[in-house]
Amino acid sequence: VTSTTSTSTSASLPSTRLLASPPPRIPNIEGRLYPAELSGPLYPRGLPIWEEKNLESLIKEHHVDRCILSYSDLNNQTVMIIANRCMAAGADFGLLGPKSTQLKSTKPVIGVCAVRTGCGKSQTSRYIAKLLRDAGLRTVAVRHPMPY
Repeated sequence: VTSTTSTSTSASLPSTRLLASPPPRIPNIEGRLYPAELSGPLYPRGLPIWEEKNLESLIKEHHVDRCILSYSDLNNQTVMIIANRCMAAGADFGLLGPKSTQLKSTKPVIGVCAVRTGCGKSQTSRYIAKLLRDAGLRTVAVRHPMPY
C-alpha cells in the first residue's frame, strides 16, 4: 500500500509525500529503503518501507489522506480487507488503472504477461531482449511498477 499525505502549504500547489508498505510475503524488507535512484527528487535518501501490520498507526501518525494498493496476486477479499483497514483509519482507498501506470511509446512494444508471480516473466523478458540485441536491435526493458 502506498499512502499519500498532503504536504503543501498552498491549496493551489498540491503535493504528495509517499509512505511505502510492502506485501508481507517479502521477508525482511521492512525498514529498508526503496532506491533513491527510483524514488524521485523528493526522496534523495530513498523511500522508507514500512510494515503493513502497522498500516492503521501509520495512517494516523502521518495524517495520510489516501492509500493506493499496488500489490499483485491478491484475491478480492484480501483487497477489500486492506481497503476497509485504510478507510476505518480515516484514509481514502484506491487502485491505479492503466492511464496512471502505463507508458506511451513511439516504438514497437513486446509485453510479457502471466497469471501469477513465479511464472518466468523476468527470464522470458531477458531471453527476448537477448534475441533482439543479437539481431542488432536496441532494446529497453521496463517493468510495470509493482512493489515485489
